[in-house]
Amino acid sequence: MKVSLKNYTFRYLTISLLAVIAIWALLFHTFILDEVYDNVDDGLKNQKIEIIRQSYIDPSVIKTNKFGLNQFRILPVDEAHYDESNRLTNEMIFMPYDGEDEPYRVLRTGFYGRDGKMYSLEIRTSTVEEDDLIYDLSISLFALYFFILVSILMINHFGLSKAFKPFDKILKQLQNYRFGQSKELEKVETNVVEFELLQTEISSMINRNEQVFNDQKLFIGNASHELQTPLAIAINKIDLLLEQGNLEEKEYIQLADAKKSLWRMVSLNRSLLMLSRIENHQYQEKERINFNKIIEEILEDYESIFETEEIIVKKEFNTVFETMFNKDLANILISNLIRNAIKHNNKEKLISIKINNLNEIIFSNTSDLFALNPNEIYNRFYKQGFSVESNGLGLSIVKTILKNQQTIHIDYQYKDGLHQFILRK
Repeated sequence: MKVSLKNYTFRYLTISLLAVIAIWALLFHTFILDEVYDNVDDGLKNQKIEIIRQSYIDPSVIKTNKFGLNQFRILPVDEAHYDESNRLTNEMIFMPYDGEDEPYRVLRTGFYGRDGKMYSLEIRTSTVEEDDLIYDLSISLFALYFFILVSILMINHFGLSKAFKPFDKILKQLQNYRFGQSKELEKVETNVVEFELLQTEISSMINRNEQVFNDQKLFIGNASHELQTPLAIAINKIDLLLEQGNLEEKEYIQLADAKKSLWRMVSLNRSLLMLSRIENHQYQEKERINFNKIIEEILEDYESIFETEEIIVKKEFNTVFETMFNKDLANILISNLIRNAIKHNNKEKLISIKINNLNEIIFSNTSDLFALNPNEIYNRFYKQGFSVESNGLGLSIVKTILKNQQTIHIDYQYKDGLHQFILRK
C-alpha cells in the first residue's frame, strides 16, 4: 500500500526507535546494576573495617554469631577454612516482612581477633530487586518511547507539513499540467535548495518537451499536407485518363486499381494524422454529449451506403446515453464503429445498435469471422480478416479516443454469431 513520505518516514522511525531504545535499555540496566553493586560493595567493605576495629575495642562483638539488627555475624573457623580475601556474592534470603526471598549482597572475609584466634566475618545488606528494577525500567522506557513517538508525529504533522508545502505546490502544478498548454508553471518560493533545484529542472524539462511537442505537431501537419497534395494530383490525373475513353479494358482496370490504392493511402494518411492529433491532446474541450443524437445523425449520413450495400440497421434506444466528451471525438468514435460494422459484414447484412438500461451502447454486426482476439484488435494495422478496404486503424483510433477522454471504456464479445463492441461509462 502506498503511503505519504511523512508516514513512510514515521513508520521507519518507529521501528528504528524501538530497536535503539531496546539496546539502550539493556545497556542502561547493566550500567545501573553495576553502579548499585559497586556502591553496596564499598559500603560492605567499609562496614567490615569498622566491625573488626570495634571487635578489638569491645570483645563482646566477637560473640555476635547470629544476624541481628546490624546484619553481620562472626564465627570461629579453623585454619583450613580461613580466608582473609573479600568474597562478594548475590544471594536470596527469606524476609519475614515480605514473606518471600529477597536479593542480598553478602561479603565474606576472615580476620584475627584480639585473642589471636581466626574468625569468619559475614556481612549482608539488602539490594534492589532486579525484577522490580526491570519492570520499573520497562514502564519508564515505554512511557519515554510513547512520548518520543507522539513528539515525532506532531513534528511530522506541523513541522514537515510546513516544510513540504513548496513540494506539494510543485506536485499539484505537475498534476494539472498538460502538453500543448503554453502556460508556464508558477514559480514557488522556497528556501529549500533541493526544492528550488527540482523546480528549475522541471521547468527546463517542460520547456524542452513543449519544444519537441510543437515541432512534432508542426511536422505532422506539414507532412500530412504535403502528402495529400501529390495524392490528390495523382488521383485527378488518373480520373482524366479514365475519362478519355480510348483505353483498353486491361489498362482501364489497372488504372482503377491504382486509383483505389491511392484513395486507401489518402484514408491511411488521414487516420494517422487523426491518431497523432488525439495522442497530442489537441481535443481537450469537453461538454455533455447526447450519444443517441450523435448516432442518429451519423446513421442519416450513412443512409446512402446502407441502401447501396443493402444493409439492414436495427436501432433500439431504451434510455439516453449522456456523458462528458469532446464533440468532434464523439462523432469520430461512433463513425468508426459503424464503418467497422459495415466493412466486416457478410451476406446477412445486419447491423444492430442498442442502448440498454445499463447505460451501454452495443454495436453488433454479422460477419464471416469467428471470435476475435480482444488483445490484438485495437493494435494499429491489425486487420480483421482480409478486407482490402480496411487500413487496420479504425479500432485503434477508437481505443485512442477513449483513452484520451477517460469517461467511457470499450469491451468486445462474440455472442450468438454476432461481433459486439460495447461502450460503457
